Order: sequence, then structure tokens, then C-alpha cells
Amino acid sequence: MNTYLAADTIRTLREARALTQRELATAVGVTDKAVSKWESGRGLPDISLIEGLAAALGVSVAELLSGDVRQNANRAGNMARSRFYVCPICGNVVHAMGEGSFSCCGSQLLPQEAETPDDAHAFTIERIEDDWYMTLDHPMTKQHFISFAAYVTTDGLHLKKLYPEMQAQTRFHITGPGTIYLFCNRHGLFAQRTPKIARPSSAGKLPALR
Repeated sequence: MNTYLAADTIRTLREARALTQRELATAVGVTDKAVSKWESGRGLPDISLIEGLAAALGVSVAELLSGDVRQNANRAGNMARSRFYVCPICGNVVHAMGEGSFSCCGSQLLPQEAETPDDAHAFTIERIEDDWYMTLDHPMTKQHFISFAAYVTTDGLHLKKLYPEMQAQTRFHITGPGTIYLFCNRHGLFAQRTPKIARPSSAGKLPALR
């Protein structure tokens, strides 16, 4: 029978941090007998203890529950490690500063792998005054469309939701160099770095978005 947390995971992580069962128990606020039961498969920690248990073992909650521990990883949230999760049922978008565990509409969401735009998804990024103006020649029907565009820099995210019957274009206020992502409901996620930032453009006003 599968459980939400494997006994071997707790023991392996505890030993890797050179903790005794009593030391781990003290950190979590339980008895060493409780830890012994967890590690022998005779019991499970209450769900309310999971966050504290993960912290005591030096891993994320997602790593603790999945047993997939990424050694030497930067565990701090970092925009450079941005991941997008998209629900295939309702189209809900989740952004995370690194990999996590998310679900929507009863389905486990997987991180989208960003690809270099192909010919069908090649988009242009033009600087007009203080904005990045992104355009793309792409269908925008109910069956095939660009779902969202996102501008990610080292310290921020700006996401624009797009809908069928709109034009595949949007703009972002420039806050620094970064990456622009587009998500096609049929073909997935595409990414492209913004151009190098030069002096403000003397071009005319941004075309109105329809």
C-alpha cells in the first residue's frame, strides 16, 4: 500500500544530516518513539508536521513527499529557476521559483519545458519607449491560441493572459534584461531573451492593442 511519505525517506535524510532520532524528534516537537515508528513504517507523521519535518531534514516539502532529493541544489526561491505549470483541463497557470508539487482539477501538474521558438512560434521583441512590445503571427482561435505571455527578470514576473479572438501581441514595462515566455495551448512553452537594453527609443507611440 502506497503512503504519502516513505519510511526510508525519513531515515535516509535523518542519517545524512547526522541526527539521532531524539534530535529529530525534538526539532519537530514529537517523541523519539514517534520518529522510530515513522522510520519503521508503523506510523506516519501528521500532515501538520510535514513542513517542520522538511525544515529539520533540510529539504523542501516537495522533496520530502516525493523522495526526490536534489543534492547541492539552490533551495532558495530564485527567478532564474522559474517554472510554469499549466492545467491541461482549465488552463490555470502556476508560476514557481523552482520545481514544486502542484495539482489542479484533480491532475498533477508537470513543469513546462521552455523551448527555443520554432518557425510557427517565432515572436519579435521590439523596444518602444519604455516597453517591450511582443508580437507573433499565430492563430488565436478557441482550438489553437497563445494562452499567456510572461516577462521574467532577476527580481520580478509580469504575466499577461491572452484569449482566443485577441491578437497575439502584448507589451511589458521594461524593468531590466530578462526572458519572455509564450505558451501555446497545443505546442507548449517557448522562451526568448530580451534584446540588450540601449538608450530609450525615439520611435513613435506603441500601436494600440486590439
